[in-house]
Amino acid sequence: MNRSKRRRSDRSTTPAASSDSTASTASGADFLQLRAEDAPVGGLSGWLTDHLRRAIADGRLPVGTKLPPSRTLAADLQVSRGVITEAYRRLAEDGHVEGRGRAGTVVLTSPTLSRPAADPGTTRRPPPAPASRPENRPVLTPPAQPPAAGPPVPPPSAAATKRWTGNEPGPRKPTPPADPSSAGRATADPARSASRSRLSTGDRVDPPPATTAGPGRSAGHATPGPALGAPAGRSSNGERPGGRTGPSGADRATDDPPPGPRGGRRSGGSGVFRQPVGYGVFDAVRDVPARVDLSPGVPDLAAFPRAAWLRAERQVFAELPAAGFGYGDPRGALPLRRAVSTWLARNRGFVADPDEIVIVAGTAQALTLFGQVLRAHGVDRVALEDPGSLGVRQHLAHGLGGGPDPTPPVPVDGDGLDVGALRETGAAAVCVTPAHQFPLGVVLSGARRRELAGWAVERGGLVIEDDYDAEHRYDRPPVAALRAVLPDRVWYAGSVSKLLAPALRMGWVVVPAPYREAVVEAKRFADLGSPALPQLVLARLMESGALERQLRLLRQRHRRRRDALREALGGLLPARGPGRAVVHGAAAGLYLTVTFEGGFADTDLAAGSLERGVKVQPLSWHRQRPGPPGLVLGYAANPPDVLAGAVAEVGAALRGLL
Repeated sequence: MNRSKRRRSDRSTTPAASSDSTASTASGADFLQLRAEDAPVGGLSGWLTDHLRRAIADGRLPVGTKLPPSRTLAADLQVSRGVITEAYRRLAEDGHVEGRGRAGTVVLTSPTLSRPAADPGTTRRPPPAPASRPENRPVLTPPAQPPAAGPPVPPPSAAATKRWTGNEPGPRKPTPPADPSSAGRATADPARSASRSRLSTGDRVDPPPATTAGPGRSAGHATPGPALGAPAGRSSNGERPGGRTGPSGADRATDDPPPGPRGGRRSGGSGVFRQPVGYGVFDAVRDVPARVDLSPGVPDLAAFPRAAWLRAERQVFAELPAAGFGYGDPRGALPLRRAVSTWLARNRGFVADPDEIVIVAGTAQALTLFGQVLRAHGVDRVALEDPGSLGVRQHLAHGLGGGPDPTPPVPVDGDGLDVGALRETGAAAVCVTPAHQFPLGVVLSGARRRELAGWAVERGGLVIEDDYDAEHRYDRPPVAALRAVLPDRVWYAGSVSKLLAPALRMGWVVVPAPYREAVVEAKRFADLGSPALPQLVLARLMESGALERQLRLLRQRHRRRRDALREALGGLLPARGPGRAVVHGAAAGLYLTVTFEGGFADTDLAAGSLERGVKVQPLSWHRQRPGPPGLVLGYAANPPDVLAGAVAEVGAALRGLL
């Protein structure tokens, strides 16, 4: 996995023993995936003006959109603020934007320009499929569509042809500018926050709460306990160590323990790692208490923007008409679909009309719905990256009906999915995590993206894009979504589980037109649509800019914790000899993956770590083929001192196996 890269930020693996924890800063903005490196010498302002003008013209920045503050965009691009203000001034002189003081710079009109040729950040349609294919290759072709447009779509039922619109919320008043300090209160003095009333606590920093696992990538539950190896009080960088001691395993024991992963009795504690891996394995792990939880995918739940959420919720309740409390559109509340449309255009590089977006209960439900729809269209196998998320594998298999070999494995290397190996599986669809592969953390390279697009067009195949961890990046430029270059073949899924909290159960999907009604129908019969009130609150957070401020806050905090975990791994885990450790995926995400050289089972290492009070996930859970042992270690939910102590316990468990 150690590959020679041209830039430091491209490296996806590092030796565990490296003492260099200072990472280079990624020069790039999530906003329109801008990179100052792409600008001509001496022409930064003109380059930025042209990009903004094209984004306004092609709909990525619709009328009413607020541009980023000049200081923020200048910091992201690592250029002087004057470059940004000059670009904004030129757009204002053209009449396209207007500066409104503290309200920011807002798009007023769209340029009367012909649509320019697509650049790397815009939506492009793939070339048409070849006219002929081998007779022995199954081709999925919808009626009245080009050959590469997708599998056949059955005639819609009478129920499907009549769209269920329900009651949309009435017009709302303009949203006042959000308090710019709301997202930053998570790092305020906890003592001051604790003294406030329950309804005006602000974004306080609480002791690490019990965590709720996501679909396989976030499967842990921590009972707050004393930090392992951590001094009392605050850590050196001002973050609070672990909380008070929680109940032990004996305190939680009962005469009649709950069922185990396959319906039998659960063997408590570390025994969960020595049982067969069933659908209930994450529930079993979540129920086991531990002093420190390093399960991957668990965000910093203590940083949830409580004050901003309460403020937006009050605004929603104050303005929502009575009809808004009735049954809604199964596609989701229109205000949220509009907000997601803007978010995708600004931050993920592609344009999706609100009518193309369906709000779902997180990526887990999206994958189950996708599996059901694909099965109805004759697809019973979806290839999956290997190693790849066990939770994704389980949800896809469940949606596909659990037939033989529903998720054939495809190996992953330093450039991402091996498309040649994908061809050999014969699968008609594949699920990928191109922005930050789980669990190895690599980015699907440009060459592999083109190769995958070629496979989809030639094969008539479909690509499920799980846009996992795309926003959590530290040492690399932004990467546009795969759907930006392959809109007719990509089923896109995203969520706010890692940005806000898994408890919200809020996500969205964008699928090609031939399958959209089938996905809406599956959603309708699943739950009649996701709860409308939280959708309207989330829409307010996105419209006000509070969600982007929350992302900036978390990115700084997660980077400090990532650095602390990497430094601890470098000091305590062997870099040579038996048990040699290699760290993967440090440039982005909420976790690090460590692989080892040695003849031991990583489930034994996970069990030994849990016996020492640290909960981790074995890499073998996420493999379908044999591979070296490893651990997947989440760092977002714990401050640096706790992480250092936890790694010391994992190192002790490792030495006991060597």
